Parts: sequence; structure tokens; C-alpha cells
Amino acid sequence: MDRAHDDTVTTAGTTRSRPWGPGLNIGMGMAPESRRQQMVKLCWTLVYLLYLAGPVADLLTDSHTVVAGVLGWAGLTAFVLPYLYLVLGRRVRDGLTWRQVGLISWLYALAAALTLSMGQTWLVLFVYVTVGAGVLLPLRHGAWAVPFAACSLLGAGALVGASKSTLVTMFLPALMGGAAMMGVAGMGRTMRELREARETVAELAANEERLRLARDLHDLLGHSLSLITLKSELTGRMLPDRPEEAARQVADIERVSRQALVDVREAVSGYRRPTLAVELAGVRTALRTAGVHAEIAPALDTPVSTSHPGLGAEEESALAWALREAITNVVRHSGAKHCDILLDEVWDSDERRYLRLEVADDGRGPARVHRPGNGLSGLGERLCLSGGLLRTGRSERGGFSVRAQVPLRAVRPPQEAPEPSYPQA
Repeated sequence: MDRAHDDTVTTAGTTRSRPWGPGLNIGMGMAPESRRQQMVKLCWTLVYLLYLAGPVADLLTDSHTVVAGVLGWAGLTAFVLPYLYLVLGRRVRDGLTWRQVGLISWLYALAAALTLSMGQTWLVLFVYVTVGAGVLLPLRHGAWAVPFAACSLLGAGALVGASKSTLVTMFLPALMGGAAMMGVAGMGRTMRELREARETVAELAANEERLRLARDLHDLLGHSLSLITLKSELTGRMLPDRPEEAARQVADIERVSRQALVDVREAVSGYRRPTLAVELAGVRTALRTAGVHAEIAPALDTPVSTSHPGLGAEEESALAWALREAITNVVRHSGAKHCDILLDEVWDSDERRYLRLEVADDGRGPARVHRPGNGLSGLGERLCLSGGLLRTGRSERGGFSVRAQVPLRAVRPPQEAPEPSYPQA
């Protein structure tokens, strides 16, 4: 496994640079998966909030009474806090909820009230309303909510006597910002649909593979077992009168059974999947032999089928391969003395749960020149086939870090069995 200077993401054999380092690459329309990413997105959001400098400067002047100033600060706070919740919170996937309607209505009402009572400087609040509508509302509702809020900006501006240039400079960002966020939200929905379609294709492929295995085993064992049965009956009739011929039949039975065993092994060799429990046992031995002190998360000591019921067999196999490859890298190339193995659930930008395995050491760390080798490429392709991805970069201890994640499937709650009904006498 090769090492890279900066943090990288490997998917289907391709490597993309992540200049922000591990856990810091969070973009527009992406839901933060950790506290660090949430802080990064909060910093970006605070940059956008600099456009509120106009209302803040208006409150700091002496153009309003004390009561109006207090109400203005309270209204601005009541506007900013729900907006931050809207941007940083996790959005529902489909449909329209009362929470969405109430949140957008609250922002719209505050923007209109503050503009009409405080002046044209507060028209900028409508820009945040359109952006919030584009992010939060489904496409069919955002298609009319964004233009409606932008036109409301024009109406409120006309009522407070704003100039035409002010209305134009406010109307265009409001309309275009809302439309852009509608596009980002639509792109996220499209990505989720593509992932669901890929899962369906993978399930169909798995079913077809199981059918092929059943056909192969039937074709291989049916003929061999029939021949063994026939020769066994023939051998029984030859004994004890013709022992030499019976011995030849027994030799044929042995030859046919050995060939059948070889055929079965070849047929099922591609269907054996490693598991985390089996790989973890080998990992402990390998690290102990190499003199590497390992800290293993307690979640790995419990069966993953119990602690993470949404993990499929194919996804667990991909994580097991990632664990094997990462530990091989630690033992052979890192020169590390300490290794951390973590397993936790995270949320990714497509609003789905993932199970993430991370192996981090304190060894030499990533090299300056990144040349992806067969280990990284093959592991990235294997994870991509399972709907996951691979991230590599520098660990917190200064060594190398490998983070592999696979999606967790939705688990349906068990349905209670209906109570039996007995005929009445």
C-alpha cells in the first residue's frame, strides 16, 4: 500500500486529493458527519452571514429608539438562530413536513416584519429566506417558494421606499441564490436515487450469483454422486466372488470422489467472504508478532451482526479486506509502534448511515509523492462495489491512516405475531 502526502479519497481505483485534511472536507449541500466537520461548515456559514453587516450597522447607529433597537436585536437573533439550524441540521429526505413549513414561514415573517419596521437595509434577510427555501423544501415546493420570496423582496422594498438599484442588487442574489440551492438539493436527491438503484442492481446480481452457484453445484455433484452410487452398488455385487474387479471399482470411486471434491472447491472458492471477527483474530496475532501495540475499539469485540444489524455480508467482507490490507501496511511498511483500530457509525453527504473502519498508526506517515499501487486501487474498487469508499491520509499520531466505510442498510422493526384465535364452543 502506497502512502500520500495529503489526505486522499479513493473510489473505484481513483484518488482525489483532500486538502483540508481528515474530517475537514465539507462542502455546500453536504451534511457534516462529525463535530469537526460541523465546526468547519459553521465557519463557512459565518462567512455568508457577513452580509448581515448592514442590519447590524443599522442597529448600532442612533437612527432608532431604544425600544426599536432592542426589538431589532431580538428579531435578528430570532432570525439567525433558526437559519443556522436550517443550514447545519439534518434534512429529511423526501416530502414536506410541518417543521419545514414552520421554519420557512418563521424566517419569511421575520424578514418582512423587520424590513417594514426597520427600513430598506433589512431587505437582505429575504436573500437568506430564498436560500433556506431552496435548501429545505422539496423541488416542487421550492420552485414557487423561491420566486415568491424574491418578489416579496421587491414588494417590501417598494413599501419602504428603496431605490431601483437597491432592489435590483437584492432581487438578483435572492433569486439566483435560491435557485442554486435548489440545484444543490436536487443533485443530492439524484445521488441518493443512484445509490439506491445501485443497491438494487447489486441485490439482483447477488441473487443471480446464488442461482449460478446452485446450478453449478447441481451439475457438478449430480453426475458425480450418481456415478459413485452406481459403482458402489456394482462393487457390492462383486464381493466376495470377484475381489480384483471390486478393487478396481473402489479405485474408480475414489478417483471420482476426489475429482468431485476438486470441482466443488473450485466452484465455491469465489464465494468465501472474510468476516471482521476472523480477520480481527489474525490482526491481533500479526501485530503482536510485529511488536506493535494495538488499541482496538470495544465495538470490534462484539458481533457486528448484533451491534450493527444493517451491515450486509458483502459490506462486512469489504471492511474485512480493508482491515487486512491496512494491517499488512502497518506491519510491513510503517515502522510503527502503536496502532489504533476504530469502528463507528457516521453520516455522509447523502444523508445515509455508514459503518466506518479506521486504522491509524504512528509510523513514517504518507510520502510526498503519491503513486497509487495495486493495494489501494484494488481496495478502493472492492469498497466501491459495496457502495462504500476509501480515504487515506495522515493520522493524528503523525503516521498513516486508512478509513474505509460501507453503507448500512435500513433495518425494519420486527412485526409482532398476531394472537391466535380459537373457535368458540
